[in-house]
Amino acid sequence: MNVFMGNMGRVGIGVLVGVFVCVNTSQATDNPNVIVVLTDDQGWGDLSLNGNTNLSTPNIDRLAKDGASFDRFYVCPVCSPTRAEFLTGRYHVRGGVYSTSAGGERLNLDEMTIADTFQAGGYATAAFGKWHNGMQYPYHPCGRGFDQFYGFCSGHWGNYFSPPLEQNGKLVQGDGFVIDDFTNKAIDFIEANHKAGKPFFAYLPYNTPHSPMQVPDRFWNKFKDFQPTMRHREPKKEKLNHLRAALAMCENIDWNVGRLLSKLDELKIADNTIVVYFCDNGPNGSRWNGDMKGRKGSTDEGGVRSPLLIRWPGKVPAGRVVKQIGGAIDLLPTLADLAEVSVVSKKKLDGFSLKKQILGDDEITKRIIFSHWRGKVSVRNQHFRLGNKEQLFDLRSDPGQRTNVATKDDTHVAIHRELSQAARMFREEIIPSDFGKNDNRTFPLGSDEFAFTQIPARDATAHGGLKRSNRFPNCTYFTNWTSTDDKLTWDVEVMAAGEYDVQMYYTCAAGDVGSTVELTCGDARMISKVTVAHDPPERGAAEDRDVRMESYVKDFRSMSLGTIKLKPGKQTLTLQATDIPGKSAFEFRLLMFTRK
Repeated sequence: MNVFMGNMGRVGIGVLVGVFVCVNTSQATDNPNVIVVLTDDQGWGDLSLNGNTNLSTPNIDRLAKDGASFDRFYVCPVCSPTRAEFLTGRYHVRGGVYSTSAGGERLNLDEMTIADTFQAGGYATAAFGKWHNGMQYPYHPCGRGFDQFYGFCSGHWGNYFSPPLEQNGKLVQGDGFVIDDFTNKAIDFIEANHKAGKPFFAYLPYNTPHSPMQVPDRFWNKFKDFQPTMRHREPKKEKLNHLRAALAMCENIDWNVGRLLSKLDELKIADNTIVVYFCDNGPNGSRWNGDMKGRKGSTDEGGVRSPLLIRWPGKVPAGRVVKQIGGAIDLLPTLADLAEVSVVSKKKLDGFSLKKQILGDDEITKRIIFSHWRGKVSVRNQHFRLGNKEQLFDLRSDPGQRTNVATKDDTHVAIHRELSQAARMFREEIIPSDFGKNDNRTFPLGSDEFAFTQIPARDATAHGGLKRSNRFPNCTYFTNWTSTDDKLTWDVEVMAAGEYDVQMYYTCAAGDVGSTVELTCGDARMISKVTVAHDPPERGAAEDRDVRMESYVKDFRSMSLGTIKLKPGKQTLTLQATDIPGKSAFEFRLLMFTRK
């Protein structure tokens, strides 16, 4: 039985056999390697280096001890916008990222990424983990400058223990706890390129401590009965099991960072490797975060402040604290400057290089950084934050944003006016007038450069009585397929004409076998029949340390729908059950198109 697995096809980006293989071979070996670790829903306060005694993160703390840490570094309130800003050096609204699912997470195809820059500089490039900026090629990481990708492209995943993942577009089964698995693959990549004498750029966008709150026993056992001593500013908001699980997941991340650092030491390349660590937004729950206001989803300080740690032994002074404010938009120009590679983007970056501040210059450059999400705009300069409701807070004396000083005196009135004008400019000149309202981007289907196209339930529009397994689309499937009038549609653009093998991932109770499946795309049509029962239970609850909000998942089975011949251009892809002999047709998770 093939459970959520795919067949290997033609991949123009490079094929994996055992370890990640380098594709680009031209580059001198003098350039430093770069490793970027980005964690998901881990707040500034979720590290012992920032004073949290509820947990211990010695390996991450070591990055600060041996390198530089930023006193104030800013990301976005949620996941996909931060990833877009890191990738492009530009505010996420410029790149079309307005949501965290159903197509709104995609980074516009005319944006160039940090991986494009390092790939053009002769680096081997790879990403291991949660992508969250588009699934279908060329939105896929292998179309955005990464030679290799192992992980998942959705905003969250439903199971963290040996789940279905993908490897350069091919569906595969994960091996163990996902963060451990991603780290294993990154280590393979590091070793292979070190052996080949080739500089590498490795991006590890870990997907924890994002829910569901799953973590191996060896980390959970320390916290399962733990009573926190460091508390949230409003302790009554804390959810104890969620908090405990988050702490355990953060210690698992730290263990894996330690494994990466040990591998660099073992290979004797630590002195020639820049290691970067930061988070994508504020914490995903109410827990200690330095008394800051706000959490994930908020444009307040606690929702957008992240640690930023940069280690490069012999180059970055050990223990350096950078006072200059910075943001995710600065990482592309900064890392390119440190590695002495040319930025390939032809668009103006919003970020700029902080190389001199990292290497020891104490100059403070006057600047402002914008935070935006769902129409809310907050503005930060070196010392003040303008909140989304036009309040002004002096973060030096009031880190918890409790006192509005907008009218305190003439100086504060002037600062308030300056930041308010900046916020107005951001709304009027940088955020497109139709931002998030009229997304006419289709989902690409097929390519001459890439063999695989996933068309998941997440991106579908449902018609009739079909129901999603959860209101958060990312990892959902459709149920209640009881009528021949029910259907799913996707607005697609076939990028390369030709023949495609199509697999459908489904479940079906024994008494419901026999439904006829019809798939159409433009004037192309294929018909198949569900002949094999596959009715697994939902997975996830047994592994969850706290009750989840997201969908549970199932081990979906693949069935061949046959081969379809597609013409190029924009068209509607439609999946329908034209005959339902039982109570329902099937539950649907995914279509996989493989170019022949």
